[in-house]
Amino acid sequence: MNEILGVTDLRRTFVQADVAIEVLRGVNLTVGQGEIVALLGPSGSGKSTLLQAVGLLEGGFEGSIRIAGIEASKLDNDGRTATRRDRLGFVYQFHHLLPDFNATENVVLPQLIHGATNAEAKARAEALLTTLGLGHRLSHRPSQLSGGEQQRVAVARALANRPALVLADEPTGNLDESTADVVFAEFLRLVRFEGSAALIATHNERLAARMDRVVRLQDGVIA
Repeated sequence: MNEILGVTDLRRTFVQADVAIEVLRGVNLTVGQGEIVALLGPSGSGKSTLLQAVGLLEGGFEGSIRIAGIEASKLDNDGRTATRRDRLGFVYQFHHLLPDFNATENVVLPQLIHGATNAEAKARAEALLTTLGLGHRLSHRPSQLSGGEQQRVAVARALANRPALVLADEPTGNLDESTADVVFAEFLRLVRFEGSAALIATHNERLAARMDRVVRLQDGVIA
């Protein structure tokens, strides 16, 4: 299985009031092409910090992060931005949709930034949203959508540019249990259909059991 994500001896230390707090203490992790991996761990174990590192959203890390064959530690700021845009998709607990754009436009925008034509981007957006059961809500703005519908739009947006790797941080944590089950099932189905790899942080053992593999982060290392 081809490596899509490779993390080697990843470390992150924060300093608060002159006290060094080592959040990541030498994480080693590999995610293969098309593999969906659950990242389990209690609050404070470093899950979000690890996703921030892998998502190239923060500096200050030591160690190696490889994304689809690219060594991220050797990238300048422009290179990191291009890698996020071209190879990564993100789904967060809160959808972060643009409130003045409708569902289709929220999924079109990242594609336009990526270089797609408006017609290509719109067709792709409508296809993804329809697959997620939102074919009748294409022109609705976020304020007109339920929480589950908004998160479906966020999933479509994350997959719009066909990323090699999708990163998700408690993607259904803001939804009630029944809605979370439905949205998460659709999320997994679409990720598998698109052929992306995924690293999904959660504290929910039941959701984690649906994925291909579970890794546990405890005290800053993979347990």
